[in-house]
Amino acid sequence: MIFWKLFYTFLRIGIFNFGGGYAMIALIQNEVVTHNSWMSMQEFVDIVAVSQMTPGPIGINVATYAGYTAIINAGYAFPWAIAGSVIASLSVVLLPVTAMILVTRFLMKMQDKPAVQTMLRILRITFLGLIAAAALLLMTPESFGSPSSDTCQFVISIVIFIATLVASLKFKVSPILLLLISGAAGFIIYGLILPA
Repeated sequence: MIFWKLFYTFLRIGIFNFGGGYAMIALIQNEVVTHNSWMSMQEFVDIVAVSQMTPGPIGINVATYAGYTAIINAGYAFPWAIAGSVIASLSVVLLPVTAMILVTRFLMKMQDKPAVQTMLRILRITFLGLIAAAALLLMTPESFGSPSSDTCQFVISIVIFIATLVASLKFKVSPILLLLISGAAGFIIYGLILPA
């Protein structure tokens, strides 16, 4: 049954998620698009985009929308899709919350030990790799376009990406402001200047 598989899949993702929501994106994509084929890559990219714009942690938002979409794509009605959202959301946080409650007291006592410091340094590198994997995962033809199929969309995407990167790193522009400006630029370019 898809509900049990959804619970088990997101429970596993929650267990192996280190580094926060952006690190979780690659794990979710592998499970819901590649492994289980619950949705297309385009649907997943859309889910990530909506999850970034909605309040709350991105990893849980992606899990919520992915649970909903998986159940809808399996042919179930809306109320069952809501149940899929709840199952995915709760199962992705169940074990991490339990582990944090159990481990926090231990880490607070042991944080000055050399072995714990070494482990934390290794985990920081791992987090960076998972976040980089999530960024590369989203640089697909569905997101950026392709120079062979839609050169105009590809060039516009690259220009917006570079402008956002420079504004963020060099000028320290707020990510919220960058999201609003990028969204407005996308609306103007694709909604008004180059309508489909």
